[in-house]
Amino acid sequence: MGLLNSHSSLRSSDSGLAESAQPEDNAVPGPSYISGSRKRKWGIWDSVAPTPNINESRNQAVNLQQLFDTVYRKKPKLSSKYAYENLFLDGKDTDIRIRALEVEWPLHKAFLCQSPFFAKMLKDTWKEPHSGVVDLQIKNKDIDVGSLHFMFGSFYRDEDLPIPPRRAPHILAAAYLLQVEHVIRQCKEIMNSNITRETVCSYYTAAETYGLKSIKTRCFDWLLSNLMTHPTVELYREIDTKLMYLLISSPDLLVMRKEMDIYTTLKQWIFLYFNPSWKGTVRQMLTKSDTWLYRRMKRIDNISFLESEEGLIFQPIFKKLRFQHIICDLNDTATLEQDHLIPLEWLTPIYKQQWLALLQEQEEREIGPRIISEELEDCGMRCGTMIRRDGRYSWKWSDFRFSFPISVTFINRHIIFTESRQRYDGCCLEHVRNIVFKITVVCFDSNGKVAFSKTTGHKIITLEYNEEQIVMKLDDTILSFPLYIFFNFLFVPSENTEHV
Repeated sequence: MGLLNSHSSLRSSDSGLAESAQPEDNAVPGPSYISGSRKRKWGIWDSVAPTPNINESRNQAVNLQQLFDTVYRKKPKLSSKYAYENLFLDGKDTDIRIRALEVEWPLHKAFLCQSPFFAKMLKDTWKEPHSGVVDLQIKNKDIDVGSLHFMFGSFYRDEDLPIPPRRAPHILAAAYLLQVEHVIRQCKEIMNSNITRETVCSYYTAAETYGLKSIKTRCFDWLLSNLMTHPTVELYREIDTKLMYLLISSPDLLVMRKEMDIYTTLKQWIFLYFNPSWKGTVRQMLTKSDTWLYRRMKRIDNISFLESEEGLIFQPIFKKLRFQHIICDLNDTATLEQDHLIPLEWLTPIYKQQWLALLQEQEEREIGPRIISEELEDCGMRCGTMIRRDGRYSWKWSDFRFSFPISVTFINRHIIFTESRQRYDGCCLEHVRNIVFKITVVCFDSNGKVAFSKTTGHKIITLEYNEEQIVMKLDDTILSFPLYIFFNFLFVPSENTEHV
């Protein structure tokens, strides 16, 4: 029987559960994690009574109880090697058999009793010969044959066995089932130091399942930084609907270019959701997702995709898009209408909101928010760019047409805002503009890990016509390229914003 896929999702409702063929009064309580030192503890042997005499091995006469005593006293490591190779791998002198997932392991009760799970199960039977088989019904589908084999083998060694990073979630699941503290701790250390494109989603799910808050936070931060900066087909395929909702909702999502690119990312992600076996590149996925959606919509009459039965589950995710920063561009607005992915009724109040913002600019002497508020978190403009080498760069996003005539310049490791209204604005030339912003500068290593990050935090700036101000200095910072620069802007006062 082959090992289960190491990327399979962990299920929190099944975590750490198993059913044994033993009577109900031997049922094992749910697993719990107890913190402790890295050093292996063998104190479990103190509670194990002497075993009956057993037959000598054909190759070497070894009294099993003497071997247990040797391991417990941490005498020569040869004893540990012998126990692993001869007793576990070769199955010599077995006194119990454990069967799970259609595989049977010849094992030894005294070694198994290192696990509180087995210690309680076997407490009334371990003194007697056990010629039968104990059946374990494994409910947690992330526990596979390989992770059980690893756990059984760990009982026969007095040092930690190496854990491949991609196998850590499976072994963690088995360790929680058998309540083996030192393996749980080892899995946590492996996961903390090996968050990559290949492991981040499985680590996040495992951390959520078993309450590993620090690992869950680190995985989520990695995804916020890499979802759009380093997209891959494999990464998109592994993100479930709940996780995607949290990522799209976050004001800390590092957005490349502009809000419309988040919409495009979601469109590609939905394509992979319905076509999980598709193989291709990220560039090919963009064209393929458009073609797939077009053909899909030909079979749906008079409603958008999100209003169809299969699209309803995606509505909460798309509602987290900030459409006020998409309809500022004519081509992007046309794409929204042509795709027919979202209900166009969603856009009606946003058109009104933007029109009122334009009218306000004609009426007010001072434009924009006057205080730093949480509005930046919920409806601020998210955008970003990447610089491949040092030099001079300038950007202006489409939102400048809607009360946001600001250009951004990077030069001499300074970031500069310039108020850049055109002269045909007429009476608007006298207006003073307030903008709430946050700038984040990031460098990544080869694994997508943030190697350097600096942020301004939330700030407010006031600009008059054609005025420029330095808003961030990096002159004393050792930078590596490519360099990623991300912006959060709020330029419409909250009291005049209609929320959808």
